[in-house]
Amino acid sequence: MPDSNKSLALDNIKAGFALEVSDNYVKKSLGKRWRDHKSTLKKEYFKTKTTLKEKLRNIPPGMLRYQWEDAVRFWNSKKGYDRERVGTSSKQKQKFTHTAGSKSFACVAEAEELSSGQKVGCL
Repeated sequence: MPDSNKSLALDNIKAGFALEVSDNYVKKSLGKRWRDHKSTLKKEYFKTKTTLKEKLRNIPPGMLRYQWEDAVRFWNSKKGYDRERVGTSSKQKQKFTHTAGSKSFACVAEAEELSSGQKVGCL
């Protein structure tokens, strides 16, 4: 958020309330409230099992249509949002799998030394 918007919000709060706390405290409180509000919007309106068109039509109260459309398009275009899809594609690209199971590296190295007869090192 630009500093000018923060200063404007702070001025509006000072005009409406008699505060006995520092400006930094008020700005931190505003930031926390803003993050909480965004989180609530995502939970209630975006992270639902609906199509993009339905999400665009379901505008939260107190929000302008163009703001909501921009927010939905931004959240929808973020890379890595769909964790299952990303995890699946990463798993398919994996060349080597972890095959030691619950054995520690020391146990794996000892077993390899016993089977090969050579000392296992970094290489």
